[in-house]
Amino acid sequence: MTSGLPGQVLDTLGPAIVTGEYPVGTVLRTEELETRFRVSRTVVREALRVLEAMHLVVGRRRVGIVVLPEAAWNLYDPRVIRWRLAGVDRERQFRSLTELRAAVEPAAAALAAVRVSAEQAGRLTSLAVRLRSSTDDLDAFLDFDIEFHRLLLVASGNEMFAHLGEVVGEVLTGRTRQGRMPMSPKPEAVRLHVEVAEAVVAGDAGRAEAAMRGIVCEVLAGFA
Repeated sequence: MTSGLPGQVLDTLGPAIVTGEYPVGTVLRTEELETRFRVSRTVVREALRVLEAMHLVVGRRRVGIVVLPEAAWNLYDPRVIRWRLAGVDRERQFRSLTELRAAVEPAAAALAAVRVSAEQAGRLTSLAVRLRSSTDDLDAFLDFDIEFHRLLLVASGNEMFAHLGEVVGEVLTGRTRQGRMPMSPKPEAVRLHVEVAEAVVAGDAGRAEAAMRGIVCEVLAGFA
């Protein structure tokens, strides 16, 4: 993760690009950025290099660093997700990401029921218990919730699903930090997390899938 001065420049330019402050085709000039941020050329280039790796910009000979359209962006990059969820178009982003979760997480739960290791099963059970006992502490609940969903994706045994752990983590964090979560998690949602864990441990793929579908569909219903 980029930190220090390059990180500060990145955390200003990134959100500005994804929210349209810098429209598609805008040329980012190194010299202007050096002056604006009062940093060295090396710092600016490092930040631009990261943005280019995210496909938010591209370097073109005799032109400079050009802002790319949304279709080119790496929409699965956790930082891009974070920036988009903090922007004015956050509602559309939440919906898209929740639809992704609804498509993936129930299937991951079903696979986890037949592929979970003993160690993973124990941890999943422990997290379900902690979720149930931390409903009066939203920050603690968020930490356990993120770990629960990441672990479930890993326990699916599908490396493509596992790679979405950070994506789901950013969505859950965004929901909480932007006040989209109730002050106290809904009892039904907590119950369903416990049910997912119990079904996975019991090797009941159908029940695990149904319980996870209940979790994500309850969130998706909020966009109706």
